[in-house]
Amino acid sequence: MREFELELAAIAVSQPIGDFFITSIPARDLVEISFADVRRLVTDERDIERYLGIQRPLSTRRVKEIKKYIEGGDATFPTAVILAVDERCVEFDEKASGCGLLKLYAFDPEAGVDEDSIPWERIAKVLDGQHRIAAFMDEKTHEYSFGDREFDINVAVFVGADVSEQASIFATVNLAQTKVNRSLVYDLTELAKTRSPYRTCHNVAVALDDEESSPLYERIKRLGTATPGRRREPLTQAAFVESLVAFISTDPVADRNRQLAGKKLRRASVGELAVCPFRNMYIDKADVDISEILFNYFDAVRQKWPRSWINLETSGNLLPKSNAFKALMKFLREDVYPDIVGSDFGLIPSTRQFYKYFKDLDFRDSDFTTKNFSPGNSGQAMFLKMLRGEVTREDLLELD
Repeated sequence: MREFELELAAIAVSQPIGDFFITSIPARDLVEISFADVRRLVTDERDIERYLGIQRPLSTRRVKEIKKYIEGGDATFPTAVILAVDERCVEFDEKASGCGLLKLYAFDPEAGVDEDSIPWERIAKVLDGQHRIAAFMDEKTHEYSFGDREFDINVAVFVGADVSEQASIFATVNLAQTKVNRSLVYDLTELAKTRSPYRTCHNVAVALDDEESSPLYERIKRLGTATPGRRREPLTQAAFVESLVAFISTDPVADRNRQLAGKKLRRASVGELAVCPFRNMYIDKADVDISEILFNYFDAVRQKWPRSWINLETSGNLLPKSNAFKALMKFLREDVYPDIVGSDFGLIPSTRQFYKYFKDLDFRDSDFTTKNFSPGNSGQAMFLKMLRGEVTREDLLELD
């Protein structure tokens, strides 16, 4: 006896990987019927755990990010969540040209059906998209958590695929497709009509990259790949935007959603500005002031180490690159700017004021090498210690 049933308009699709159905399922129903299966394999060679086949482990951080995104007024998931459904739980009534009615159902477990019957809450195995589905759930009850809000999810349903076929589908989706570069994502924010922290940071990056007198002129790799006609772009737009947005907001997605809904942001107190020093400038739409502060700050860096700053051809030169930039931005946000302005956040310091924080550092142009500052987070941390005077040039030479 059928106890639960879901009827969906669907299109049958035939591709080399196999036949499947394209349909739309309300998020509430998708939460009810789906589950994720994580398979673990321990390799003898490295004695480490690798996850194969069906799904990656759930990332709580990623789920929270998506949940915030869903709360926005323009949330969308145009790409399909991929499900595998047992053939015992599916019927398809084809009408014409592949269109038809797809029925997903489960049996009442108390109706005496065979012991292998599949319960309603486990008829759809998630091959790709578990984080999107989890974002619609309450993290404690695992029930739908968005009240009466309607949100349809585009899904691809594979019927009767065994474990090896499911693994093949997972690998095809997650390994064969190229991920979108973060720099390109930030560049596309220019097309947005609503003001947001990320859009402002993108606009500042564009302004400093386009201005010929700027210390960052033509140094920012805007689309994640080299810009035609430029000799070298050592700084990614992703590194620029992600470093600058910390000056503006502790939760840029929530700020964007509030502004998208037509709500005003509350001005920051002096204590809050100690964490996000450019927040009120952002609220006041003073993007030009933000650009000028960064212009003057990096002009001071350029004056302190002119040969390293201009030398974009030597691959081992750290100073122009993203890791050094991130350290310099953290130094500006946590140390330099608050020290200069006191409680007068919004002030635009001059290049001379910024230069005072570099003039006594005993590091030379020739010191910014991967030998002294290794690539990655450790080199970035060492660079920040150098800026703060916690390590000296002699310290690095001793490490050699």
